[in-house]
Amino acid sequence: MTLVKSDLFRRYNKGRLVYYKLNIKSPLYQALKILMKKNISRNKDLISEGFSWLTKSSPAKISESVYCQTSDIFRARLEFFGNHLEKKVGTDAYLLTAIAGEIGNNSFDHNLGRWPGIPGIYFAYDEEKKIIALADRGQGIYKTISRVVPKVKDDKEALNIAFTKYISGRSPEKRGNGLKFVVENIRNKKWHLSFYSGRARLTINSKGLLEIEDFMRNIKGCFAVIRY
Repeated sequence: MTLVKSDLFRRYNKGRLVYYKLNIKSPLYQALKILMKKNISRNKDLISEGFSWLTKSSPAKISESVYCQTSDIFRARLEFFGNHLEKKVGTDAYLLTAIAGEIGNNSFDHNLGRWPGIPGIYFAYDEEKKIIALADRGQGIYKTISRVVPKVKDDKEALNIAFTKYISGRSPEKRGNGLKFVVENIRNKKWHLSFYSGRARLTINSKGLLEIEDFMRNIKGCFAVIRY
């Protein structure tokens, strides 16, 4: 793990399990802190920015504070986000971090060695508006689900499988099993989720209603917006 070597994470064993803990005394952590504070105070519309980065054929360069090129960088920024958010929303911060982590980690896990273009993800949040946005320019849900369910019909069916059905398969083809955790907790907390991939959009509203519908644009990758 690259960021263990850089001393950003400390590794320790507990029985047969291996754990990683963020080292807040690391110089790299202090640098990330500065970047994340810039993210916290940004006034940009993070949904428009993320959608633009995702959909343009030649996307504009975005700030390092919202671009996570590797999963290690994403995990570090996610932990910082959770620690900071706890001061604002209490224990809900851990659940929001876990939900964002499931979505972001899916992007890395299921595009590993298969990124069709720019690797990494967009990860931004607005504390005042209570929004979290994540995007990747990867293969999208349909392509990864079709490796496990070859007869999947279209983008809407692929989203339905990813978010509502438990599927099996060897890693990294177990697309979306963690997304059932996302659905359950978004519903329990009465939050809101919009998730786009291909020509389909999934929404879960504050009443817990899950809907999947056609979307006018073809999203070549994934885009998620969480409102809490």
